[in-house]
Amino acid sequence: QVRLVESGGGSVQAGGSLRLSCAASGMNFRIAAMHWYRQAPGKERELVASIASSGSSTYADSVKGRFTISRNNARNMAYLQMDSLKPEDTAVYYCNTYYRSNVWGQGTQVTVSS
Repeated sequence: QVRLVESGGGSVQAGGSLRLSCAASGMNFRIAAMHWYRQAPGKERELVASIASSGSSTYADSVKGRFTISRNNARNMAYLQMDSLKPEDTAVYYCNTYYRSNVWGQGTQVTVSS
């Protein structure tokens, strides 16, 4: 069974940084694209960043230049480094992959205060 577990969320002031981690199990991690989504209260879940098995990455315009997605295939881990955080980045952040089915982690809360 594929499982994704996020960690690293918390509360920071605007301008601060956080690093989210996603631990994957039950899958051939190195062949899977990995994604980070977020959902703010009252808003739809949105794609924040993606990293392909090749290591190439894409970002939402709202986080480009501030967030960096990465992966460690030896450890079955995906990461989201978030710098220059803004209050509008406040949301629950989810790790996601498609491996035989769409798989979501439980989410980790990120709160940015002004």
